[in-house]
Amino acid sequence: MFSGIVAACGRITAIAPLEDGVRLTVDTNGLDLSDVVIGDSIANSGVCLTVIEIDGPLVRFDVSRETLNCTTGLDQTDAEVNLEKALRLADRLGGHLVTGHVDGVGEVLRFAPVGESHELVIRAPAALAGYIARKGSITVNGVSLTVNRVEGTDFSINLIPHTVAVTNLKRLEAGSLVNLEIDLIARYVERMLAWREEAPQP
Repeated sequence: MFSGIVAACGRITAIAPLEDGVRLTVDTNGLDLSDVVIGDSIANSGVCLTVIEIDGPLVRFDVSRETLNCTTGLDQTDAEVNLEKALRLADRLGGHLVTGHVDGVGEVLRFAPVGESHELVIRAPAALAGYIARKGSITVNGVSLTVNRVEGTDFSINLIPHTVAVTNLKRLEAGSLVNLEIDLIARYVERMLAWREEAPQP
């Protein structure tokens, strides 16, 4: 479980093919690894990956073909990735509850400065649009953000200068693809409502 508060912006330094996926080597760029061990989880641009090897600042992860097919940003050498270690129970929840399981890939329609901030407009897959609500939470490339406006499948977010500076969102432009994870609470509410209709009546 994560909070969507990025701790470092790393870089993919190598991609080695596996039988059914790839092995990523990521330069963690100052991420505190003193409490990280083999088997721990680290979110890479919103994708929960398991640490299989630590070599100084370099961390390696195996990524399945299924994960590569459902996400974006993990298949290019030199790509920046937003990094966050898994939460401990005593940690502050500065963002919102994030699982690291990407629900879909969105397309950036607009990324432009507005005053001191930036406006980010994203088109979500139609299947996810119903889970995105004004003033609700959404995870974009592993970053916990608040939705300002929703129109159909399109939604907009206001990014403060700090968020732009310390994440890979600063690289976005119209046409960029981003990993989206909907709010965990919305997912469970939808399931509970659907079950009310499906469950056998006494």
